[in-house]
Amino acid sequence: MQLLESGQMYLETVYLLSKKKANVRSIDICEEMGFSKPSVSRAVSLLRSGGYLNMDKDGYLTLTETGLEVASKMYERHSILTGLLTRLGVPEDIAETDACKIEHHISDVSFEAIKSYVEGK
Repeated sequence: MQLLESGQMYLETVYLLSKKKANVRSIDICEEMGFSKPSVSRAVSLLRSGGYLNMDKDGYLTLTETGLEVASKMYERHSILTGLLTRLGVPEDIAETDACKIEHHISDVSFEAIKSYVEGK
């Protein structure tokens, strides 16, 4: 399954929510992302069938190993890009928005170069 930007965003949201609370449900995603229950339900279903998410009998969501890889990769990109943009003088709210757009489209090669530069390597 080819994962699109929206799928990456859902996985990153589950990842971040799971850092804040022990159990994540679809309704938590709705509230966090501002999406409707049917939209989230459809996305969760697709991510489950793609092997990115698991749901237990109580409706609690967990990332699979593959889902965790994608989510942590997106979160790392978002964090590093936001930090770089704010250090360059971009206001934090704009840096957050722009980093979110960039993180889904930047190549691994370009991101690793930026990461090395930011980390002083």
